[in-house]
Amino acid sequence: MSGIILSASVRQNLLSLQSTADLLATTQSHLSTGKKVNSALDNPTNYFTAASLDNRASDINNLLDGIGNGVQVLQAANTGITSLQKLVDSAKSIANQALQATSGYSSKSTATSAAITGATATNLLGDGDTAATVTGTAVGGGLTAATTTTAAGFANGDSFTINGKTITFATGGTSATAASSTDANGNVTINLTWGAGSTDTTVADVTAAINGITGGTTSIATNQLTINNAATDKSNNITLGGSSTVLAKLGLSAGTTRPADATDGQVLNIAAIGTKAAQTITIGTGAGAVNTLDDLNKKLADSNLSASLSSDGKLTITTANDDASIDLTGKLTGSATGAGTLLGALTTTAPVKDVNAQNTRADLVRQYNTVIDQIKTTAQDASFNGINLLNGDQLKLVFNETGKSTLTINGVTDDPAGLGLSSLTAGTDFIDNDTTQTVLTSLNNASSTLRSQASAFGSNLSIVQIRQDFSKNLINVLQTGSSNLTLADTNEEAANSQALSTRQSIAVSALALANQSQQSVLQLLR
Repeated sequence: MSGIILSASVRQNLLSLQSTADLLATTQSHLSTGKKVNSALDNPTNYFTAASLDNRASDINNLLDGIGNGVQVLQAANTGITSLQKLVDSAKSIANQALQATSGYSSKSTATSAAITGATATNLLGDGDTAATVTGTAVGGGLTAATTTTAAGFANGDSFTINGKTITFATGGTSATAASSTDANGNVTINLTWGAGSTDTTVADVTAAINGITGGTTSIATNQLTINNAATDKSNNITLGGSSTVLAKLGLSAGTTRPADATDGQVLNIAAIGTKAAQTITIGTGAGAVNTLDDLNKKLADSNLSASLSSDGKLTITTANDDASIDLTGKLTGSATGAGTLLGALTTTAPVKDVNAQNTRADLVRQYNTVIDQIKTTAQDASFNGINLLNGDQLKLVFNETGKSTLTINGVTDDPAGLGLSSLTAGTDFIDNDTTQTVLTSLNNASSTLRSQASAFGSNLSIVQIRQDFSKNLINVLQTGSSNLTLADTNEEAANSQALSTRQSIAVSALALANQSQQSVLQLLR
């Protein structure tokens, strides 16, 4: 066989046919695989670049499963929160029924004082211990009862008032006219001079006019004028008014002076009542003190209490419906209570339960506890794939192939304790409005907590879904980039295949012609 010699034309045709066969095989491989780069031999740069892109796309695609599970975990938590919110609303409805139920007590606790002599709704202090006394300042020049009114500086038309009555100084008296006169309204006119000898009236005439109005006694000592109220009516005040200049001539000034009272300024300490803080009330005439029934009730309202005054002067303090279960025994203390004080020893009564009403409230407690149990089990069931964000679990999601892009979502504890809720006790809870309101406050706080958690989980879910969409799009970008580097153009490859087939047919024909020509030459040599 080694002795076979091919002519140049045959050899050329065989080489052309071999090349065409190789190209046709390559083209058919492109068409069958759909790729123009199938190995590093085809195009090293494109092959390894495409492989890198495909590998990254594969890694990210593997992470999509974890991201998808994360979405479901968050949706499970959101579903659980929605159910918990409905259960909390149901518990609120039960608590509101307790607020609207009949009071659990047929009578409330009271604390009654001893009788306060002379006490009225406008004067809780009653009669003073001593009469009211007004002592003026020392008057220069020496003020005595014999001092004439003109020497004291009074002039025609000067006037001042005491207890609403006016004392006026005038001139023009006669011998038949007394030093002073009183009209039908109790107002007094004092003549500065009277009688044939123009005798001056004295300060004693002024003090006599004052006594006539107050019913008390007015004295002058060490140049000071002192007005004492009527000892038989210690509850009256002494009120001076009118011209301050005229009053100054007697060393007096405008204003009201109350009778001295040892009980003025005594305090009533009120311990914490239900949810209301403890407070101290001063009963008296000083700044911030109260001395009327209306003012006392305004203060007592801060402790859910109210007061009433009987016709015999006994003050009774009663709890409001909101705190009907409170026993006032030992709750009211201070210097205004006890023997010898303004209120004296307090007599207290305990609240009396209404059996039927309490049974109704006890049934509401049972309904409430059933809801609390459901809150616990619902929170435990809100899991997906073993992760429960409502039971304190943590969710960590990885978003890229290097593990550097992550999101950690911390779970919460939404069992009753985590929401600040607990089961109630019949006979202790829902027994009055105040204890019920405490429960409602806890439920409102639980609702706020759940709304806040729902917002946080919703925000995280949005982030995860955005990253999920981003990863899907990025995988598409990577795979498209890889395909652009390796995929074949099927139209082009099909055209090449057709051309190579034609070329192969021509090459076969040419080889046949070359062989035929060579045989013809050999035939001539025979």
